[in-house]
Amino acid sequence: MARDYPLQRVRNIGIIAHIDAGKTTTTERVLYYTGISHKIGEVHEGEATMDWMEQEKERGITITSAATTCFWTQTYADHANKENEYRFNIIDTPGHVDFTAEVERSLKVLDGGMTVFDGVAGVEPQSETVWRQADKYHVPRICFINKLDRTGASFEKSFATILDRLSKKAIRMQIPIGLEEKHEGVVDLLTMKAYDFEGELGKEVKEIEIPDTLKEDAIKYRSEMVEKIVENDEEAMNDYLEGKEIPISKLKEIVRKAVIANEIFPVFCGSALKNKGVQLVLDAVIDYLPSPLDVPPIKGTNPKTEQEENRASDDAVPFAALVFKLQTDPFVGQLAFFRVYSGSLEAGSYVLNTSTGKKERIGRILRLHANKREEVKTVYAGEIAAAVGLKSTTTSDTICDEEHPIELERIVFTEPVVSMRIEPKTKADQEKMGMALNSLSSEDPTFKIISDQETAETVIWGMGELHLEILVDRMKREFGVEANVGKPQVAYKETITKISEAEIKYIKQSGGRGQYGHVKINIKPLEKLSEEALEKLPKNTKRTDHFEFVNSIKGGIIPQEYIPACEKGFKEGMTRGVVAGYQLVDISVELYDGSYHEVDSSEIAFKIAASQALQEAARKAAPVLLEPIMKVEVVTPEKFMGDVTGNLSSRRGQIEGMEERGMSKVIQAKVPLSEMFGYITSLRSMTEGRASFTMEFDSYQIVPQNVATEIIEARK
Repeated sequence: MARDYPLQRVRNIGIIAHIDAGKTTTTERVLYYTGISHKIGEVHEGEATMDWMEQEKERGITITSAATTCFWTQTYADHANKENEYRFNIIDTPGHVDFTAEVERSLKVLDGGMTVFDGVAGVEPQSETVWRQADKYHVPRICFINKLDRTGASFEKSFATILDRLSKKAIRMQIPIGLEEKHEGVVDLLTMKAYDFEGELGKEVKEIEIPDTLKEDAIKYRSEMVEKIVENDEEAMNDYLEGKEIPISKLKEIVRKAVIANEIFPVFCGSALKNKGVQLVLDAVIDYLPSPLDVPPIKGTNPKTEQEENRASDDAVPFAALVFKLQTDPFVGQLAFFRVYSGSLEAGSYVLNTSTGKKERIGRILRLHANKREEVKTVYAGEIAAAVGLKSTTTSDTICDEEHPIELERIVFTEPVVSMRIEPKTKADQEKMGMALNSLSSEDPTFKIISDQETAETVIWGMGELHLEILVDRMKREFGVEANVGKPQVAYKETITKISEAEIKYIKQSGGRGQYGHVKINIKPLEKLSEEALEKLPKNTKRTDHFEFVNSIKGGIIPQEYIPACEKGFKEGMTRGVVAGYQLVDISVELYDGSYHEVDSSEIAFKIAASQALQEAARKAAPVLLEPIMKVEVVTPEKFMGDVTGNLSSRRGQIEGMEERGMSKVIQAKVPLSEMFGYITSLRSMTEGRASFTMEFDSYQIVPQNVATEIIEARK
């Protein structure tokens, strides 16, 4: 069966933004205008198609990224000609910081992004986070300044925040006709035409004259726009300097190349809720965002040869895909979402999971539309689909052709910062709880389950209070498990601040063969290195995110077969800290000497010796407690500003800046997470319920001594 859409007419895009910027509302318009849905579901009414989970409908937020496929023909193209139709694979991502992993994994597999901004607030904290995530994966973007119908909306102020906080490479492609209740349409600066949106739900895009009041601005902004565009093409630049008129087709071609190279971020405007501007943004997706053919071939490693290999977006080359999300479906079981980078895959065929080394059979292949699905026989390069029947595949695994193995780069997720104790209410819930927790953790890589050996309690870890609250709620609704939960706890960590050393001889005699392991180590704080410096590390050095192992053993003082056991022992020694029992991080360990016994030495003996040596060295290396620090932004009426800043300071917060946003004041601060539990209640009471705040993880910092003493006492 042949592919039904050529690759150049496929767009894999994500809609990303800060919470409440209007991502889901925009996606609902996309589904309506592309004919996928016949009515528009509103978020505030709990009827958004893409927010299909019960928790999403109740809270009016997106929790899980939802995938859909739709088709679009540009507004003024010949709609009768099927060759003008493009396939969009769209992922609507969450905006809340607790669900940032959903954004991370979506951006990893997408070719382009539409970043949505609130026309009143402009760039907000989570806007910066998702922008950085998109930068990390080199995802080309177009921008949509939404909500220009709201009181206090300002296109110019919002555009200025993009230039100031995100990128100087943003360029206006449109300006709005009117703001707030007078917002009627947009002016396209490229074609110098104005557009109104009429008919049922703004479905008819009508070309109108540019209003006289905007003509002067349009000419000025068009000149600025053309100047920025031609900077990306030498020939066009020369023509422009000579005073020649650059054809619109040429300007579009330059913008497309520059967008794909992340040299230009075009900015569009409108109001999704009032049905203005969305169709023209869909046109821009076709014009400027890349098809799978426009992005570089995916890189991976051949597990047999350890050599780097490339796989192009081509149906004829061997199959390779990345599983980026698991989701439990009540009707078909576990769905594994995957992006096909090369080759094609048929239902019923076998694939190799290079991450586990196991063969898996693809039972059925589904093309998703939020929580509805369409079964397909074959998927091709550049497509996003879901497989049923993968038993031992998890998020970030590579599935590929058995004869041509390749392992693609894994997705790295942020470590969770909040924990909570959980126990089943009844004996009947006990077994169900284990299954439910395992199922939820396989879906969400930032959700961890740890059994506390000392207390025999189950501790769950997540990205924030809301994250854990949603997971416990899902456990109750989807798996029928009733549970008691404790108060949220902060994920403290420990590290060292000095260099130290230790020597441990582990000797055990109990009749017959004994145990003997002897190691000498140096430890020091792990310094952060640039990517260039990481590539130049010597061969005897292995480094992960928070641990470095340097093997300086020469001449077989410790036999080579015991070195991996030593490394395991060091890692084990780091799982329990020496200050208050929290995990040790950011330590470099050098194994430089030791000895062995020909009969009594074993892997277990060296592992125990290494673990004990690390603990002893850490005690002598001035260990300290670390706590997660959050980046907090509070939006408050001016008259409450003094109360809010005073309250943040009392929570050990550092005020980093203040600015105006419409009629409100915005306070930026960094505050320890431990001080932010229950903050929303305090904020509401001191501001008559008129202030709001957002919070995201910033970094780990050393806990002040007086606070550390309290934490240590509480752990005893």
